Amino acid sequence: MKIFYFTGTGNNLYVAKRIGGESYSIPKLMKLGQFEFEDEKIGIVFPSYYGGVPKIVEEFLNKIKLKSKYIFAVVSFGSFSGAVIPELLEIGKRNQIQFSYINEILMVDNYLPVFDMAKEIKKEPKKKIEESLAQIINDIKVKKVYIKRHSAVIKCIEAILKNFHSKTKANAQYDKNFYVEDTCNSCKVCEKVCPVNNINVDTKPVYKGNCEQCLACINHCPQNAIRLKQEKSRARFINQNVKLKEIIEANN
Repeated sequence: MKIFYFTGTGNNLYVAKRIGGESYSIPKLMKLGQFEFEDEKIGIVFPSYYGGVPKIVEEFLNKIKLKSKYIFAVVSFGSFSGAVIPELLEIGKRNQIQFSYINEILMVDNYLPVFDMAKEIKKEPKKKIEESLAQIINDIKVKKVYIKRHSAVIKCIEAILKNFHSKTKANAQYDKNFYVEDTCNSCKVCEKVCPVNNINVDTKPVYKGNCEQCLACINHCPQNAIRLKQEKSRARFINQNVKLKEIIEANN
């Protein structure tokens, strides 16, 4: 089994590791130009961004050639998954990727402009992450055929979010919303965790206007020196089951 994942703060790397098999970083494969894979089971694991598929994941799916009788996807979200599944199905259809299984998993929401991370972290036990993950792992083990569907009301909201997401996905200069405080010590962690090589550090991080909006640079900064305009708190989130060196290895 092969699993392709995209992660900023560790949630989806953790999910990929728990499912098992061979894990491959989507940003790393994009940089290496490796897009042809074959296995009995193949999975895609990624977060919902603005209620849709992250730009880098869509770009990867546009290029990848998969040979497998069982292709699955697991999407993490923090509060509302939006239109990510309909969009993923559209991308799959366009690229001759037939999904046998798509499911969602509720995890800690780390979108700083909307959520106070200190409060979100406290909510983590209520989200029953391990219970949900265990069910997904078993589903994949037995090759369950299932596509998560939402209610009619949610589908209406999905349609609105789909239009919103298409606009935000194109905003590569999102990094103009970042600023760096004097506590920065030029450690280059932000540069190393960026999945799209959007950061150079000399004395302070310099952004190149090709942001993936994963906020990995902000959440992993050891000095908590990178700020985001309109963030709700100074608290940050990193999945405690994943080490920093794993994020660096995945995205550098």
